[in-house]
Amino acid sequence: MARRSIAAAAPLAAAALTSAYLPAPAALATNGYFTHGVGLRAQGMAGVSIALPQDALAAATNPAGTALVGDRFDVEATWFRPDRGARISGNGFGADGSYDGNDDAWFLLPALGYSKALENGLSWGVALYGNGGMNTGYESNPFAAYGGTGTAGVDLAQLFLTPSVAWRVGNHSLGVAVTGAYQRFEARGLGPFDNPVFSSRPGAVTDLGHDESTGWGVKVGWHGQVTPTVALGATWSSKVAMDRFDDYAGLFADGGSFDIPENYGAGVSWQATPALTVAADWQHIRYGDIPAVANSLAPLLAGVPLGADNGPGFGWKDRDVWKLGVRYRVNATLTLRAGYSTMDQPIPANETFINILAPGVIDEHASIGASWRPRGDEGGEWTFAYTRALENTVRGNGSIPPAFGGGEADLTMHQDILAVGYSWRF
Repeated sequence: MARRSIAAAAPLAAAALTSAYLPAPAALATNGYFTHGVGLRAQGMAGVSIALPQDALAAATNPAGTALVGDRFDVEATWFRPDRGARISGNGFGADGSYDGNDDAWFLLPALGYSKALENGLSWGVALYGNGGMNTGYESNPFAAYGGTGTAGVDLAQLFLTPSVAWRVGNHSLGVAVTGAYQRFEARGLGPFDNPVFSSRPGAVTDLGHDESTGWGVKVGWHGQVTPTVALGATWSSKVAMDRFDDYAGLFADGGSFDIPENYGAGVSWQATPALTVAADWQHIRYGDIPAVANSLAPLLAGVPLGADNGPGFGWKDRDVWKLGVRYRVNATLTLRAGYSTMDQPIPANETFINILAPGVIDEHASIGASWRPRGDEGGEWTFAYTRALENTVRGNGSIPPAFGGGEADLTMHQDILAVGYSWRF
């Protein structure tokens, strides 16, 4: 009776949490501004999940996983503490100094997933999660030498609701999902750019509070158990076409356009022994297809203002992420996990000046995690994961244009990410 009650209540809980969470999502930045992994078990393996679905949030990465995780309801919360900052040197306008971007010291991000098996190999599920964002808050404004006042920074947060359907035929599963996305954005302290020289729409650049946008995209995925011990997976997520941030039409290219990039990947999982599983993922993120993110700042000094069609941006590049994880089942009660991921951070050395606002320079993550079932294979399960986004510094090289006094801007960031959750199987 209790399990049936949980199963009936789970979709209602998802709707209630969505309603409660939409007004105030948090912001997270690890692989650029994508999170390193969705779902606690994936987080404990540095994000590995394409060929190794482990909970009802697996559909966020590969919707084929919905057919493989059974009937379950997962609730979790992730606490993260980013440490981000910048250093300016050699500037002719007096901007030199070290700047602490940690006005907001930590954030809390909830997530949940629900999955249910139907007849004839069909399953369905829904996942609610954050998959990206960026937050900085510089109480000492790095742009004060140019006339900036107050706290400088940005707050970009993204929330996703992904209902999925998957079909299992023999050793293969196919999945499809529709992703509804909500994002909000705020910019502060950017007064030096809010004028007819630098913006196509002065008055729509900074200090306007949070603006919101919504949009949708699709995901498809495949999972195949190709041998008794080896599984493969592949997944693709479309670009999510978002409404414009009208309040910031003078900051982002194309009048406030800020779509969410297409990404895709592949994975492999190998059950080396009955207790030990080794898995790896590759993910490609197409930041370069989003003008507001990918375009260089350089056209600003050639007369192309912020907010213009195909206007200046942050200069980010497409990036590949490589992830490796292990899972070891000690006994029916305890499972241990660990993982490592690496990428080439997306910010070129000559684009660090504008990226003081968005220093997503993390290259590496190291993770550990564990699951504990107090009653063995029966009943619910507690899971935790801890990830250290290792500190990385990108040193500017020709990064501050002569029109802004020249010199260099260096960016530094690291993060601590701690997550805990509980799962019911029914």
